[in-house]
Amino acid sequence: MPATSDERALALALAERDDADLADLLAARAVSASAAWRDFFDAAEALLDPASIARGLAVLPLDDAVALDEAVRAEGTVAPESRPRLASAGLTDAAGRPFSAVAVAVGDRESPARVTAGARTASADEDAAAAERAFTSAASLADILLHALRHPLTRIGSGALGAADRRGLVDAGAAADADAADLLVSLAERTGLLRADERAWLVTESGRAWVSSPTSERWALAARRLRDAMPAALRTADGGWIAPTTWHAAYPYDTAWPSVAGLWRAYGVAWGLLAPGGGEPPWARPMAAGGDPDLAALGAYLPSEVDRIYLQNDLTAIAPGPLPPALDVRLRSMAVRESRAQASTYRFSAESLAAAITAGETADSVRAFLREISLTGIPQPLEYLIARNADRHGLLRVGADDDGRTRVLSDDPATLETVAVDQALRPLGLVRDGASLATRVSAGTVLWALADARYPVVAVDEDGAPQPVDRLRVAADVEPVRAADRYADLLARLRAGSAGDDTDAAWLERELDQAVRARAVIDVVVRLPDGSSRTFRLEASGLGGGRLRGRDRGADVERTLPLASIASVHPVA
Repeated sequence: MPATSDERALALALAERDDADLADLLAARAVSASAAWRDFFDAAEALLDPASIARGLAVLPLDDAVALDEAVRAEGTVAPESRPRLASAGLTDAAGRPFSAVAVAVGDRESPARVTAGARTASADEDAAAAERAFTSAASLADILLHALRHPLTRIGSGALGAADRRGLVDAGAAADADAADLLVSLAERTGLLRADERAWLVTESGRAWVSSPTSERWALAARRLRDAMPAALRTADGGWIAPTTWHAAYPYDTAWPSVAGLWRAYGVAWGLLAPGGGEPPWARPMAAGGDPDLAALGAYLPSEVDRIYLQNDLTAIAPGPLPPALDVRLRSMAVRESRAQASTYRFSAESLAAAITAGETADSVRAFLREISLTGIPQPLEYLIARNADRHGLLRVGADDDGRTRVLSDDPATLETVAVDQALRPLGLVRDGASLATRVSAGTVLWALADARYPVVAVDEDGAPQPVDRLRVAADVEPVRAADRYADLLARLRAGSAGDDTDAAWLERELDQAVRARAVIDVVVRLPDGSSRTFRLEASGLGGGRLRGRDRGADVERTLPLASIASVHPVA
């Protein structure tokens, strides 16, 4: 149990702090929002528990950890510059004296040491390599997000990417290897481009917009968000970051920190913000100082983009260089990219064009787009494929009727009959109902089941007019819950439980309650009517009705003392 004087001092200090400050402290100590605390004395007792202190020490930045350690070893107070932060962390009193339980915890740990920063300037070769990594990682992440828009990534219980999806991303060329896939998915979550949704990773609204943004803009957006997401000890007062060669020592009391620091170094290296040795390329140095990246410096190293392609007679398209993201995304909505290198290859098929038309393209819009970007016009085989798909598209129509059922309609009875007897579609429960097929399954499910079975299907509204549909699964951008909001109920309960001006009486009652619970022997100082005082050594046994009951260890009799007459209580060692 923490020393009662420390517990009381911390409780009084907590009561004077505002809700936002208190909520940040509770969040740093990983306190449950449903903690059964009644007042600030309960809070102080819990925060001075060794397990809670360990959590508080784990989030202590290096400079404050060194200051606290020096104060404990010298049995003094912490340096003035660290005093407000350590008091705010609930580890010292307002004067900078470490609480007794904190001193014990720090004394049992190895003393942290300050580290010297290494060189922060990268060489010319390192700059070129960092720019290549920046370009490659941005392109790979875009591929991962485009894949996840159509097929959400599996998220296993540990929060990692599922093995099958990891292999799939590597096989599709979206990631160089399994480690790169894991790192980029993790980076996408840190930057808000992916969001965990139970057992899946979903692309967010901002992630969906990000994939079509110009290359330099999407790199810069992710870079800024990555910096904003850095742990507090890596950040500087001006909004930048500390020397990367010192990141490993940022949280000396956190045994898991070295591996976490390694992950943040890996983010920086992969995104072209750092060289492997910790140097910073010229476009990243303004960010390290709290400013915006120097996109002109980065752009000097990036490959030139092309906005024209070659359409081939074999239904392929060749891009002689990297396409601007917006062109690449639209082209991939109607063709499958087969390779990505200096020259990327895309292939058109009946299925890829059907998917584009289902998503809202028309034969005319496809032709117009391809004519705009093609250096070779539209070859006859591709023109034929576009026309054939447009003519067949809508042979099956899916919509909802007035009774809430889904109907499948067609002007071709033979096609409708084929759907009715298709064994692969039996789970839909389609039954004949006049000139259509009907089911209670949702229209979206029926539509995509037919599309996956390669039927020329289109969604229609209540008037029978075709409407574009979006199969992409997107998660809303969610602002993180503020600590003050998460702990609002708990903080209200603490303030209500500590209401009143007589904190001395409240503290006395708490001390007596703890003594009764422990059946402890205590010295009770009682004020007598004549103004004198007398001390009784009691084994506390009951508290209620404004009175303390206990056996007098000296006279061996039961005594009942009014709380109003008790001046102080002292535990007996």
